[in-house]
Amino acid sequence: MPLVTGFAERLSWALYRLDRKEYGHDLGADAFLYTRAAVVAAGRTAFDSVLKDPAAFTPYATDLVWAESLLYTPDRAYRRSTGQEWDRNTRYSYESYSNTGGWTD
Repeated sequence: MPLVTGFAERLSWALYRLDRKEYGHDLGADAFLYTRAAVVAAGRTAFDSVLKDPAAFTPYATDLVWAESLLYTPDRAYRRSTGQEWDRNTRYSYESYSNTGGWTD
C-alpha cells in the first residue's frame, strides 16, 4: 500500500501548506478545506502559483470551487485494494486551521 499511503501523505502536506490566514480568513472550515482541495486538484502549477501569490487563491474561494471528493481518494483506493477500511492518520492534519503556524500574526 505504499502508493496509497504516499498519496495520502502528499495530499495532507499540500493541504496543510495551504492552511494559512491569507487564504482562508473569510471562509468557514468546510468551505476552506474543499477550496484548498480544489487548488491541489488543479495541479502543481496552480498550487505553486497560490503559494507564491495568495491572490491566486481568490478565484477558487470567490467562485467556491470545491474538490471535496479528492479527500476521500486514499480511503477508496485502500478499500478497493485491501477490502478493508482505511484506518490511518497522516503526518499532517488537513483539517482547516490545524496549521497553527499559518494563523499567527
